[in-house]
Amino acid sequence: MAPTLVLPARLLHALAPDADLTAAAFLEPAACAAAAVLKARPLPGSRVAVIGSGALGLLTAQLLRSFSPSELTVVGTSPDRAELSRRFGATAHRTWDRASGLTGFDVVIDAAGTTSSARAATSLLRPGGRLVLTGIPAQGAEGIDPTEVVARQLSIGTAFGASSGAWSYAVGAFSAGRLTPLELVTHRLGIDGYERAMKLTGSGDPRVGRILLRP
Repeated sequence: MAPTLVLPARLLHALAPDADLTAAAFLEPAACAAAAVLKARPLPGSRVAVIGSGALGLLTAQLLRSFSPSELTVVGTSPDRAELSRRFGATAHRTWDRASGLTGFDVVIDAAGTTSSARAATSLLRPGGRLVLTGIPAQGAEGIDPTEVVARQLSIGTAFGASSGAWSYAVGAFSAGRLTPLELVTHRLGIDGYERAMKLTGSGDPRVGRILLRP
């Protein structure tokens, strides 16, 4: 929140002078999403699924759209995110109670990080498919069956935070107009609205997305 900040130039990524700085506030989670996408190495025409319809999941979907998948399915918990998921590039949105028979994906990225999402993600993959886990699940998370991983020849990678390369990729996508996160902002508050912002964030209300605080 400081008016100025001193950093080594090698850590900086330049934005265009006319860049929307409200949208640019999403570049940190977008860089984390980019790290997962780069680890997943999707190919054009592949079937891809993203678990999680929160900000990280939707940013991941938007970046995946640039790889021209034949199918891009977002799997979440709230049916209210279906239309937003499609606007972020998904060809389909499913909730877990309607995910029966959903399988055969080449790539699955777990952007939810819940106690059961990693294990559930393996059921969505085809034999030889690739899974990328991002985030740290809560204690007590269900483990992935190593026998299933070996027998089905699954490849599993992880992404936590973002490398310089992932940041460069996210900034490039943003500058090229392929990353447009503004729809994720549902509330804009002053810095004195911090307590209200925290209450909204923890409310569980599906109408609450990301909250922007303006100093």
